[in-house]
Amino acid sequence: MDTTQQPAALPTDELRELYRLVTAVRQLDLAAIAWQRQGIIPGYAPELGQEAAQVGSAFAMDPQRDFIFPTYREMGVALTLGVDMTAYMSTHKASWHGGLYDPVKTRLAPIQAVVGGSVLHAVGWAHGQTLSGGDTRGVALTYFGDGASSQGDVHEAMNFAGVLKAPVIFFVQNNGWAISLPTEAQVAGGTVAARAAGYGMRAITVDGNDAAAVVLATREAAAHARAGHGPVLIEAMTYRRGPHSTSDDPGRYRSLEEERRDAGTDPVQLLADRLLAEGIADSDFLDTALADAKANAERVREGVEALGVRPGREMFDFVYAEPTEALKAQARAWREESEHV
Repeated sequence: MDTTQQPAALPTDELRELYRLVTAVRQLDLAAIAWQRQGIIPGYAPELGQEAAQVGSAFAMDPQRDFIFPTYREMGVALTLGVDMTAYMSTHKASWHGGLYDPVKTRLAPIQAVVGGSVLHAVGWAHGQTLSGGDTRGVALTYFGDGASSQGDVHEAMNFAGVLKAPVIFFVQNNGWAISLPTEAQVAGGTVAARAAGYGMRAITVDGNDAAAVVLATREAAAHARAGHGPVLIEAMTYRRGPHSTSDDPGRYRSLEEERRDAGTDPVQLLADRLLAEGIADSDFLDTALADAKANAERVREGVEALGVRPGREMFDFVYAEPTEALKAQARAWREESEHV
């Protein structure tokens, strides 16, 4: 059944923490775009407008037992989980594929560049939780966009999860665009949530700009999956306020006027307005959160710029558990040509 999650009360301390997090994500995201323009990193996938969806969903999970499977755009998820952001940004620096952080310790799988690829991994991990039994069952949370929902891998994963009742949450960030293609031109039926019924799973539609609503929706989905009732699909309705990536020019397929008209309420401003209106925070709190966020972004920049080049031999070391003869031959040839050994 497709339901719409309405905003409700969260504890004051959680709302304040959500604001600190979405502000930190916003400033780091803006900084990363600037770094790419300055040549500090070669590429980056911005998430302007999706901060609440990412922070709210990750905030709702239990890092002691759950596991999260990101795409290449979940910087906000990583920050919320407490991942070292220099280690995370190492992928965008092109010094390491998947991030230098420890996935087991952080409960965040390596960054996945294959569209829809992380969804398959999440279902496999979730089914493993079912097979292991016990009362400490973890829940997998996996992300993809409205564009990725058209990938065959996503449909196979959802079907598998539905049949096996795997404890997994499929979190769709519907930002209105599959690169240059609007959602209505590539999602039959109009919503991704409508597809859940075909796989026998519950669906929740939530305002992806409302961080508190996303927390509640994700907690509800996690409780459902953890209780053994099967997977849940959450469709967070938001808007991509900038380019698909730093190599994209959104002006080729939409106007700035259209972007301003369709983007809706800025998620960071929405939460700030709520905190002020309910007396949960004052302007000093907001100013401090912003200053801390900017300082954090600067620390990450310093760390990213200090990242060294990884040893070239690693491209051979981590291909197979037992290297093939062909791979050994390639490694020898590379060492002779590059290291002269």
